[in-house]
Amino acid sequence: MELFKYLEQYDYEQVVFCQDKQSGLKAIIAIHDTTLGPALGGTRMWTYESEEAAIEDALRLARGMTYKNAAAGLNLGGGKTVIIGDPRKDKNEELFRAFGRYVQGLNGRYITAEDVGTTVADMDLIHEETDYVTGISPAFGSSGNPSPATAYGVFRGMKAAAKEAYGSDSLEGKTVAIQGVGNVAYNLCRHLYEEGARLIVTDINKEAVQRAVEEFGAKAVEPDEIYGVDCDIYAPCALGAVINDETIPQLKAKVIAGSANNQLKDTRHGDLIHELGIIYAPDYVINAGGVINVADELYGYNHERAMKKIETIYSNIEKVIEIAKRDGIPTYKAADRMAEERIERMRNSRSQFLQNGHHILSRR
Repeated sequence: MELFKYLEQYDYEQVVFCQDKQSGLKAIIAIHDTTLGPALGGTRMWTYESEEAAIEDALRLARGMTYKNAAAGLNLGGGKTVIIGDPRKDKNEELFRAFGRYVQGLNGRYITAEDVGTTVADMDLIHEETDYVTGISPAFGSSGNPSPATAYGVFRGMKAAAKEAYGSDSLEGKTVAIQGVGNVAYNLCRHLYEEGARLIVTDINKEAVQRAVEEFGAKAVEPDEIYGVDCDIYAPCALGAVINDETIPQLKAKVIAGSANNQLKDTRHGDLIHELGIIYAPDYVINAGGVINVADELYGYNHERAMKKIETIYSNIEKVIEIAKRDGIPTYKAADRMAEERIERMRNSRSQFLQNGHHILSRR
């Protein structure tokens, strides 16, 4: 891997390699862009097949957080950490505290959080060494479980997408097919049920499906049947890459709006659903409720303030749709453009400020 060539191509700012022999820590912190503010992104612990694969994952995820935070209207940049190791057997207190010291050494350029393979308890250990961590225990002033916040944001974004497709943002009487009924999707089901939507659900976890059937009157279908059901809205809330060559011909929904990450298997699938007239709510815009929620911790967590900010996901989806219409592009490209335009405006503003400051000094 030609690391500096890759960093230059996608304009990364910094990569930090962290090693602690005693605890076994091997971590990579990738900071993509801090134009809008400190980089915020979670710490992932995973058994990578190679060190190069770990570096590539950290870089890819960090860049994704730049776009996610910018699109969410947060004054935060994008970063990510990967720790190489098995989260089931390689964790220890020394490892996370050693990592916390590395985060502290960046002096606020990077703020971490929970991610795949890490927990609130792990964040509490990192918190022993640094304040630049979110998603810690509520006893320390944290926001707690992010799932309800993520679900509320998806619900708001779904309403905005429905308004574009159906002329009204009311979901009463609409049929929503929900793929995966984990923590986020369960809370999403509750919002939809309370609004009067009809639910079709599937999950490999039969208990999760049964709970949705009993509590929300949902209809259960087998996992491979969810794509072809007769519905108004398809909500992918589990695996990524579910919008692909095999599933697109089966879809009957006019709207795709769900919490899963990386829903498009390939960008061309975003082009294809656009050509079919399906309104796609880009995943990193609609599922930003969790990161908006933890970002509020940086100001001293206030639940009401965080939820008001999460409500803006509705207007963010509206903006994406407006840009898509304005520029004649699919919504997945419009989401990137919205994030990039916000970052560029800030860069131009800073550049102008520095130029003005130079002119003032040169006249003295």
